[in-house]
Amino acid sequence: MKLRLDLLEHLTDQDILEEVLANNHRYKPEPNFSKTGVGSLSSASTEERAKEEERSTALIEKLKKRLQQNGQKNSEPPSPSPKS
Repeated sequence: MKLRLDLLEHLTDQDILEEVLANNHRYKPEPNFSKTGVGSLSSASTEERAKEEERSTALIEKLKKRLQQNGQKNSEPPSPSPKS
C-alpha cells in the first residue's frame, strides 16, 4: 500500500480521535506506570486487524473526497477584481 502524504492535509482532529478511541482498549498501563510513565500495547486479534483495515480504507476514501472537494474549490477561477 502506498503512503498518501497528500491526504494528511485533510486529516482532522476528529479523524484521529476516532482511531484512538477504536484502539484505546488495547493500551495497558504497566504496574509501575506512575513511576515510569510507560504502558504497553496488547496484540490485536485477527478480527481487530480486519476492522482496522476497514477503518483505514474508509478513512482513505473520506480523505479522497475531501481532497476532491477542496480541489474543486481551489480550481474555481478567481473572480475579477472590481475596478475602482
